[in-house]
Amino acid sequence: MGTKRFYIILLMMAFLSCEDVIQVDLPTSEPRLIIDANFSVFFNETPMTTEGSVILKLSAPFFQEKLSPANNATVFITNLDDGSIYGFEENGNTGIYEPAQPFDLPNFNDQYELTILYESKTYKGSVRLIPSVPIDEISQGDGTLFTGDETEVLVKFTDVGSRDDYYLFDLDFDLYLPTEDRFYQGEQFVFSYFYEDLEPGNEVIITLNGVDKQFYNYMSILLDQSGQNGGGPFESAPSTIRGNMVNTTNPDGYPLGYFSMSEANRLSLVIE
Repeated sequence: MGTKRFYIILLMMAFLSCEDVIQVDLPTSEPRLIIDANFSVFFNETPMTTEGSVILKLSAPFFQEKLSPANNATVFITNLDDGSIYGFEENGNTGIYEPAQPFDLPNFNDQYELTILYESKTYKGSVRLIPSVPIDEISQGDGTLFTGDETEVLVKFTDVGSRDDYYLFDLDFDLYLPTEDRFYQGEQFVFSYFYEDLEPGNEVIITLNGVDKQFYNYMSILLDQSGQNGGGPFESAPSTIRGNMVNTTNPDGYPLGYFSMSEANRLSLVIE
């Protein structure tokens, strides 16, 4: 009997020991600047406009979800072909830097350089405006996926056959889809996207951005790692994914994020 009691006590001790809290010290590093600088140019709208801002945040430890804004930076874009400079001003202490004056419509042949001066460091990146194509049509379908409560939206567009194109769909609600024309070059293409929690009367705005291969690959990796969590792909930094911005003061202190300039087209749909 005494032996059986001894075994029972050992088992109880084993179960209790499983409840101990284990502290894990994860390695930390200096915060990196995260740059979300994406501009969309709507040539097909009246009036023609350029939309976008420069959002600056600081990376955080693994378990810290909220990222801090990077305040008091100097931000401007330079047209390297004609020397024009466009300054940006921070909106309060949000880390969101908006154009200080109306942004001229970018030229496809010109090169644009983003410069950020932050805490005695200089960050630079240059791009050209990438062409896109119109969205032919968006419509509501009647298909579902798993729960039966999803809302299907059909998107139709026609690719240009004379070039290799890469696209980034902004599907509204911080949802994104990168795609390339390898399998539909020069053809009309239709795909379905299924939304959750949409109600009749809700509006969905879908935007088609032209991007280059580097940005397409960047967004594909970023979305694979961060997922479509409704917070946007730049809301967190799940790993160190280098973009097209460089730290010219200290190359080892490279930033995260991306600078892009896209021709864009959009259509809206009211859910029935």
